[in-house]
Amino acid sequence: MSNIIKEILKHLPEDKICDVVFEGANIVLYTKDREFLFDNGYVIKEVVDIFKKRIELRPDPSITVPHENAEKIIKTIIPEEAGVTQILFDKDRSRVIIEAEKPGLAIGKQGSLLRDIKMQTFWVPHIRRSPPIRSKLLENIRSVLYQKSEYRRKFLDKVGHRIYDGWIREKKHEWVRVTYLGSGRHVGRSCIFLQTPESRVLLDCGVDVAANDQEAYPFLDAPEFDIQQLDAVILSHAHLDHCGLIPYLYKFGYKGPVYCTAPTRDVAALLTLDFIKIMKSDGRDPIYETDDVKEMVMHTIPLGYEEVTDVTPDVRITLYNAGHNLGSSMVHLHIGNGLHNILYTGDMKFGRTNLLDPAVIDFPRLETLMIESTYGGKDNDQPPREEVEAVFVTKIKETLERRGRVLIPVLGVGRAQEIMMILESLIKRGDLEKMPIYIDGMVWDVTAIHSAYPEFLNSNVRKLIFHKNENPFLSDVFKEVGSQKERMQILEEKGPCVILATSGMMTGGPCVEYFKELAQSKRNTLIIVSYQSEGTLGRRLQRGDKEIIFPKGPNKSEVVNVEMEIVTLEGLSGHSSRKQLMAFVHKCEPRPKRVLINHGEVSRCLDFASSIHKSTGIETSCPRNLDAVRLK
Repeated sequence: MSNIIKEILKHLPEDKICDVVFEGANIVLYTKDREFLFDNGYVIKEVVDIFKKRIELRPDPSITVPHENAEKIIKTIIPEEAGVTQILFDKDRSRVIIEAEKPGLAIGKQGSLLRDIKMQTFWVPHIRRSPPIRSKLLENIRSVLYQKSEYRRKFLDKVGHRIYDGWIREKKHEWVRVTYLGSGRHVGRSCIFLQTPESRVLLDCGVDVAANDQEAYPFLDAPEFDIQQLDAVILSHAHLDHCGLIPYLYKFGYKGPVYCTAPTRDVAALLTLDFIKIMKSDGRDPIYETDDVKEMVMHTIPLGYEEVTDVTPDVRITLYNAGHNLGSSMVHLHIGNGLHNILYTGDMKFGRTNLLDPAVIDFPRLETLMIESTYGGKDNDQPPREEVEAVFVTKIKETLERRGRVLIPVLGVGRAQEIMMILESLIKRGDLEKMPIYIDGMVWDVTAIHSAYPEFLNSNVRKLIFHKNENPFLSDVFKEVGSQKERMQILEEKGPCVILATSGMMTGGPCVEYFKELAQSKRNTLIIVSYQSEGTLGRRLQRGDKEIIFPKGPNKSEVVNVEMEIVTLEGLSGHSSRKQLMAFVHKCEPRPKRVLINHGEVSRCLDFASSIHKSTGIETSCPRNLDAVRLK
């Protein structure tokens, strides 16, 4: 593999290719010959067939039409009805990204308009659907990728050289080992360190937002972990307990890739920026800065589901739908030449929801399954979704009848959009009277990302988003809360309403502000729909605590007496129930030879492991944090 570029060039005309670079595991050929660009006699296809790699031919940046002229040409080629909203030039990679409300019209029949753009401007066009909901934060995140186009090109080429240039570590024997730097018999700070003879890879790197500083972060000071030796980070999904510490790696010198889906990249950036904001509002020094989040975005390599890619010389990954939240992935790792195959589920949902299809169960090969156990305990079965939604409606109706208000703490990613879908559907069917539903926190920006990536949602939601008038997230019942002033106005109005606010575990954010004002009235209701970690305000309320003390400046505090009704609805979680987890293990194809349990409270991990072994005979274990497990 170390000479793959030399071998490829042997099959191409010498005077036609001016540069060859890697883009991660993909290979890009650049040419200054305009005729060869459009008519190369299938020579590129033949090279792809020989080497079985993704190989793309692009025009050299030196022959592309200047930005201003190219933009004018593009606007004359694409019909006005396509609704072009933005044109971005990735100048050092000869790509132009065109956002349009109707991508089909921008592409043309059988890609005819794309060919016209390429022939007239010598830019390679990529059409992307315009988000139905605009988000300045989302636009800023994406712009980072094109502001430093030259750096991005060099970075992707460097990643490719790491993959193809051969081994850099001495191979003494074949082995595979994982070390739990976080999430061992614990919910939060997910971080698992994979080592092979050649590779050092992190699976997630998160924080426990409910813990004190000593227990909030993964054990990155473990003897075997050296950030200077880290080859890649693979992010399963965007929740802070999985992504919250990735910018910290860049702060301390990591310059390698993060692999995840595109929506996971966007949402992770939003969450980590919000994490900085929360730390500052709590009077704490942030553990990283905005520039570190930008570095994370700059170094992310997005993948689609079931897209196979090499990440090091001996590790190949494929991401599969996990059904947990937008873009969430189970990570399949193929180690060596058939040496070992691992599936890391991250957080997963083996059941259809209003937003997503259930987690995938078919894989090419599988020896070790690393599975979450958030609801793995014997008492963690959830009632049917229909029953849960019926209780949900009843509790809202009861609250409105007594002229109260409903507060629903939500995770900004997943639970918020799931609850929005349910509420919009209930109102549309007439099961609930029309009322204002206030959306507070970062929920609106995350919802914008949901509408920007309909291909990651289930078919029902996709169809609704494609028809602007039926997009559930654009319903007029939803009211965005954009400031502290608007928040106070809602509380002063005292009219019946539903409030969705972050954070989902009530560890901070606007949800806590609403709670302080609403908790002391029996007319109001708090509906908990997300998992609540030990030590969080949400868990204390579930236990029945009736007196909550909040710090209020130096040596001061305020006491909130809880009179509002507290309701917990387990069946709306994005995690699999006990029954679903067991079904996933039984139906997983092929059946794994070993199961490692993580991401669960101690009793739930142990009970789940015992149940799997008793019902299947598969070897199971529940590693603790800092445990190292030899897989091969």
